[in-house]
Amino acid sequence: MNQHMWLAVPFLFSAAVFGLMGSAGLLTASWTTVPLSPVVSGAGVAVAAAVSGGVRWRRRWQRIWLRWPYLAAVLALGVVVGAVEVPALAAMAVGVPVLLVLVFQLLAQSDENRQAAGCR
Repeated sequence: MNQHMWLAVPFLFSAAVFGLMGSAGLLTASWTTVPLSPVVSGAGVAVAAAVSGGVRWRRRWQRIWLRWPYLAAVLALGVVVGAVEVPALAAMAVGVPVLLVLVFQLLAQSDENRQAAGCR
């Protein structure tokens, strides 16, 4: 994974989860707004931390001095915006396409890995 994609991981993960929350709220008609939860932001940071070992860092120092402060800043941002509520329709409109792109990327990567394994 390249650095630019990794920098987007916590935001993409959070957007996908908020999209699912917005969809659930609209389908069940139980809520019309989705709170930007620090828990979801924290989960996005955890996912980014988990995949950070596979990032192709340009410089050796970036593995420590860029990775951890960036994740801490994203987590702090998630806590700060934790009280903001977004309309469920907006959360769904942004999050569901992000989720579909992430699933497509996962399937494409899985297919590439399968083809590479068959070449050995």
